[in-house]
Amino acid sequence: MILAMLLGGLATEVSATPLTPFRYEDQAQRHCPGDKVVWLDFKKGVYYRKGQKLYAQGFDGSYVCLSEARDSLYRRSPLGLR
Repeated sequence: MILAMLLGGLATEVSATPLTPFRYEDQAQRHCPGDKVVWLDFKKGVYYRKGQKLYAQGFDGSYVCLSEARDSLYRRSPLGLR
């Protein structure tokens, strides 16, 4: 019982940044003016920066803020810039 109370108390202290996906790049940039915008591929679980080959490609993706993608534990694409 004490262990459950301790674990329950720890869970309430953790908070994650909500991920806000956008259909258009300029909408995402207005949402996070001090941050970079990335293309998040939900199916692959990776994000692409502007200039990478798969940036803004595919049907399973959306524009998001870089900090939100990182906070939501999505990983950076290993593919280089074109």
